[in-house]
Amino acid sequence: MNVYITDGTENGFYTAAFFACTDSDCLVASQSVQLPLGAQVCEISEDEEKCARVKKRLRQYDGTCLNDIGLILRRDSPDKEMVALRYLRRIVRERAPVRDRRADPDVAAALDERGKVTLETHRFTGFLRFMEGANGVWYAPFSPDNDILELLLPHFLRRLGAQPFVIHDVRRRKAALWNGKDCVIVPTQEKVEISLSPDEDDFQALWRQYYDSVNIAQRPHEKQMKGYMPVRYWKFMPEKNPKLR
Repeated sequence: MNVYITDGTENGFYTAAFFACTDSDCLVASQSVQLPLGAQVCEISEDEEKCARVKKRLRQYDGTCLNDIGLILRRDSPDKEMVALRYLRRIVRERAPVRDRRADPDVAAALDERGKVTLETHRFTGFLRFMEGANGVWYAPFSPDNDILELLLPHFLRRLGAQPFVIHDVRRRKAALWNGKDCVIVPTQEKVEISLSPDEDDFQALWRQYYDSVNIAQRPHEKQMKGYMPVRYWKFMPEKNPKLR
């Protein structure tokens, strides 16, 4: 059995798919995997020609499937490449879109993984909390389950306009920097020292005051809240973490 190990990039996956699509007994992964007995490890580097050929073929069969696969590859899952590969194989085999075939386990798995990424992205359009820096730049740390920083950016670029901001994915150690005109994504350390505005304590107090004002003590709704706002997101939310600073 061949095991194709990619560099974790989208184009690295498509390069591996060039070989794996016709290799029925293989594995594709970007993380450490338990190797089957007798496995042949093949390290795959991005190959622009092979990558382009796979993408061109897929576009012929389904014009939007590249977006589906791109979302699946943003999942924080060791199986994401294999889920994407099985979905890709189905499209190639049928020579047509297959996303409406939810009874097919390979299609169902792909759509489920895609949905988890889009749902988390949607959640963070409301859950992300910005702090005002001493220099006027807004800073928002977060630690999403999936690699959604680039997916989240368009929403805040539209919403905040010319306001400079930093959105920091602490878990993946990267940040989006927007100066009001240009946006770049840069690697970071896990912890970044930020000098906050003297007014930031007041802003956070307002968040907590608002939360307390809409919370009815006689009718606790903690269970419902956890359904809408998972506990793992509370770390960077002042209304739920009074020790944020």
